[in-house]
Amino acid sequence: MKKILVPTDFSEQADYALGAAVQLAKKHNSEIHLLHIIELPLQQVDAMSTYSELPEAIFFMKLAQKHFEKLAQKDFLKNIKVHEHVEFHEIFRGIADVCKKQNIDLVLMGSQGANGLKELLIGSNTEKVVRTSEVPVLVVKKEHPVFDIKSIVFASDFNEESKSTYKKAVDFAKLLKAKLHLLMVNTPNKFLTTIEAEKQIEAFTKSSDFKNYTVNIYNDETIEKGIMHFSESINADLIAMSTHGRQGISHFFNGSISEDLVNHAHRPVITFKI
Repeated sequence: MKKILVPTDFSEQADYALGAAVQLAKKHNSEIHLLHIIELPLQQVDAMSTYSELPEAIFFMKLAQKHFEKLAQKDFLKNIKVHEHVEFHEIFRGIADVCKKQNIDLVLMGSQGANGLKELLIGSNTEKVVRTSEVPVLVVKKEHPVFDIKSIVFASDFNEESKSTYKKAVDFAKLLKAKLHLLMVNTPNKFLTTIEAEKQIEAFTKSSDFKNYTVNIYNDETIEKGIMHFSESINADLIAMSTHGRQGISHFFNGSISEDLVNHAHRPVITFKI
């Protein structure tokens, strides 16, 4: 984990993410890339135009620079290599572009989440990033004076397509020297006996030599509730999930448990793209 991207709108939630990123950076000798997105209409940001023709763009660029200068004076950023980026783009596309250009290993961002009509119609910016990012996305909702991840719930259906994300979760757990709690949630509509579930998880984990994990089958009304309730019961530091990155009408009908958790869970959530 050499490069951590922290998207920032200079809000309180973004500061929470930066604080967590700094703690990870100090432990793992990582660089931090701060990214501010200016969402101006694309037709106003013409690469062939001169800045004198874009007074609004100049204003927001200067405002971002002032915020960056203020951040740079923070004591907790001392001895951390910090890079600053400003992009004119939709937030999730701008993040994807910087991840690709800078070979980012982890996106760490803050979120207020989204509920009700807002969630149904547009979702949160964070949810869109989770849905589209090829890079793991770690989302925090509150300040973490001590961001020490030692207990990670990896929730899954433990089917073949999730093996690639399990490997990523294992690598992340090894890096942090954390314990994984493998979790299958049983619901009334999707139920396996304990014996069936344990066999499925055992077969799933055979391909890995990682042994620092527990196996857990939990019953609840919905998968989302089961993940949150189990994580609370063991006081987990982090929830890890796979995401399919569904788009368009498929996403509208099928939804995504990982995106729901990003919106609703109080604990930090990390997602890995299948």
